[in-house]
Amino acid sequence: MATVGEVAGGYVTYRLAAKGGKETLERKAGKSRAGRIYCQFEKHGVLTVFAGSILPPPFPFTSLLVAAGVLQCPPKKFLTALAAGRGLRFFTVAFLGRTYGRPVVDFFSRHYQSMLYLLIGMAFTTGIALVIYFRYYRTAGRTKRT
Repeated sequence: MATVGEVAGGYVTYRLAAKGGKETLERKAGKSRAGRIYCQFEKHGVLTVFAGSILPPPFPFTSLLVAAGVLQCPPKKFLTALAAGRGLRFFTVAFLGRTYGRPVVDFFSRHYQSMLYLLIGMAFTTGIALVIYFRYYRTAGRTKRT
C-alpha cells in the first residue's frame, strides 16, 4: 500500500511539473541544483528516478519527480522506475523490521535506562558544541568579512 501511495503521489507531481515547465523546477530546487538534475537525466535517464526512489528521506526526491515531468520522461518508464524503486525500498525496510525488530525492542527494553542516559549525554554535548560553534566560529567569520 505504501508503494501504491508513493507512485500515485509521484505521478501527480510528475503531471503537475509537466504542465509547469522548467521554471517550476528552478523555483523549487534552485538554478544550480536544477542544472545538476538536468545533467543526471541527460546521462542516465529514467535510472535517475529509480536511484532516487531508493534513497532514504533526507534526499530531496521531489526535485527528481518534478524534473522527470519537466523533461517529458515517458510516463510508462517513469511509473515503472518509481514503482520498482519504492517497492524495493519499502520491501527492504519491512524485511529489516521483521528480521531485526524483535531483538532491537528486546535490547532497548533491557537497557532503556542506560540508553536514556547516553541519549541525554549526547544531546547535552551537541548543545554545548553548537553554542561554541555559533558563539565563536560564526562571529569570527563575520568579523573577517567586514
